Amino acid sequence: MDQVVNCALYRNGQRVRDLDFEKLDEVKDAPGQLIWVGLLEPDERTLGIVQRRFGLHDLAIEDANMAHQRPKLEVYGETLFIVLRTAKREEGSVVFGESHIFIGKGYVVTVRHGPSQSFAAVRQRCESAPKALAKGEDFILYAIMDFVVDNYFPTLDEMEDEIEKIEDEIFTNHFVPADVERVYELRRDLIGLRHAVFPLLDICMRLTRYDVPLIDRDTYPYFRDVQDHAIKANDTIDQLRETLSSALEAHLLLSSVRQNEVTKKLAGWAAILAVPTAIAGIYGMNFEYMPELTWKYSYPIVLGGIIAACSYLYYRFHKSGWL
Repeated sequence: MDQVVNCALYRNGQRVRDLDFEKLDEVKDAPGQLIWVGLLEPDERTLGIVQRRFGLHDLAIEDANMAHQRPKLEVYGETLFIVLRTAKREEGSVVFGESHIFIGKGYVVTVRHGPSQSFAAVRQRCESAPKALAKGEDFILYAIMDFVVDNYFPTLDEMEDEIEKIEDEIFTNHFVPADVERVYELRRDLIGLRHAVFPLLDICMRLTRYDVPLIDRDTYPYFRDVQDHAIKANDTIDQLRETLSSALEAHLLLSSVRQNEVTKKLAGWAAILAVPTAIAGIYGMNFEYMPELTWKYSYPIVLGGIIAACSYLYYRFHKSGWL
């Protein structure tokens, strides 16, 4: 069935055989034995099979079926239910997937929703290290969480490169109005990433407490390592958000400066043009008795006065930096 990505039996860290998902009830529990089931967007019937086989809580199954959960860690008796958000870039935008993980004695069930990344690489890595896999369910949980957190960084690196290009465009006057919309899209993606990453800090912290079942003290350092990576990712997100805000502020400031320069130039030329406009307006009133009209040199004198006044104003404006 397409909803079942993988279903395998492990014993002492070694993969024994693939299992028929429909016949999970026939596999009996045994010491050192572990069943690892991977599901992709399962329906209620498929979830019902794993619920009956492993005794999963109704509320956890409801969350796994509905999806759209925030990252969290819930403890139901001897079962852990963890929700993680995965992220990757598609066509310039960040798309988020959702992974639900059930951890109990002798089993691990992963449920993926949306454009989430496959855990095939995680399974392969665990199977290549049978001594580590023999540690049990908590090591598989660590491997999945480490995989999810590490895959945030390629996305963040791509976004950082794009933000650097936006900064260059701002200071080289190639920033167009469409780029402002892109800045807000990047900020929205960064907010979504922070909502996915920040809860992991609390999840990792809880996993290293004594009140959480199934987590062996030997694996505490592994979860602290995941927490360190999550802290780094969270700090990078905050840094990129601040960079975007600073870039947008710089764009608005530069736009204001350029607008002021244009305003000063327009005001300077308007002041210069006001002189001939005023003089022409006076002599365009067509009064019958205007003494200057009978002077032989009145026309060149007026033109010379206009040129002199405009030249003086241009000199003063140019000297003050307005023109």
